[in-house]
Amino acid sequence: MSKTDELRAMREAKYARSAAARGATRATPSPTTPAAKAPVAPTAAKAAKAAAALAADPDPAPAPGADEVLCGHRNMGGRTCTREQGHAAKSHRYS
Repeated sequence: MSKTDELRAMREAKYARSAAARGATRATPSPTTPAAKAPVAPTAAKAAKAAAALAADPDPAPAPGADEVLCGHRNMGGRTCTREQGHAAKSHRYS
């Protein structure tokens, strides 16, 4: 057993002791239990909402500048490039 495995085992034992001490009302999931499936209803609700919005306004006005696709390159600070996609310039313009 490696050092990290030993540390992980000690940490899990500590969490189990603290959960038992506070009288945990819900069981903590173990790696062997299967994960619960995500509910399907929210996706259907979103689709119904989008269909209702489209029915209300079948020809929405395009956003200004929507015809040009941006590069989208992100820098380390989280800013995105505002040049067109596939630009020939070596540098990016971030904003």
